[in-house]
Amino acid sequence: IFSVEKSLTKRRLWKPAEEEVSERAALQICSSTKKVVCRTYDVQDPKSSAKPADWKYQSALSASWLALSCTVNVNIHIPLLATSPNHDLEKNTKNGLNRWSKQIEDSVFLINGQVRGDDTELLEGQKKSKGATQSGTHFFDVKVLTQLSQGSSHRSTAAVQICSGSINLKGAVKCRAYMHNNKPKVKEAVQALKRDIINTLCDRCEILFEDLIINEAPHKKNFERAYHVLPQRLFVPIAGSSVMLSDYKFGDEATEEIQERFVEMLDQSVQTKDIHIAEDIST
Repeated sequence: IFSVEKSLTKRRLWKPAEEEVSERAALQICSSTKKVVCRTYDVQDPKSSAKPADWKYQSALSASWLALSCTVNVNIHIPLLATSPNHDLEKNTKNGLNRWSKQIEDSVFLINGQVRGDDTELLEGQKKSKGATQSGTHFFDVKVLTQLSQGSSHRSTAAVQICSGSINLKGAVKCRAYMHNNKPKVKEAVQALKRDIINTLCDRCEILFEDLIINEAPHKKNFERAYHVLPQRLFVPIAGSSVMLSDYKFGDEATEEIQERFVEMLDQSVQTKDIHIAEDIST
């Protein structure tokens, strides 16, 4: 658990909130006796020991989720310093995404066209029938307004650096977050959506770089201009739930490969009709 948390924290471009729970649960199920053992660990304390925890099953819990979705237009310019060895694309890209993630953190989020107070309940003033589907899922349409420039209260500095190239990330990404229907606050919903926006772009860049390392021709010159399409996002429903899982695919990746991946990861068979491609190939 501590190793997984350390790996996730290393890649993460957002910081956990001060009031965020630092405990993680480990669930063990014996396949023969069906005995369930649950323990929790405080990942902020490497010396913490396992604490026993109760595990209770609740009916219809997986259907009680609220969904927030948005489309974010991305246009990020990342300079490559001439002093950077072999351009170090991955490191430079992460630095550029880190600056962009701060813009997302400072953005204004309109929920169903309105600015909502952080401490108000997400469902406050919402009619039960509005935005709900037959499955009972309540959807919120979110618009993200990014600040173009900082206010006069923020001081900024300019630096002149010699660059030998640049990376441009352009397109529109589809983002989604789920909140449990138990009086969630607006700030919790916005926080979850911010994290999905940041995570999805960072994950795609990481997947692309891994693919380039494996498949790129070794003789390719650094100064050549190249265009690469980031993996497309897709959503797959979880059986018996209104929540959908997220995954990614390259344009030349077959549907069978996606289905095999879900069987390998979750032991879940996915029908072709249930694979929802969220974005166009030009994204």
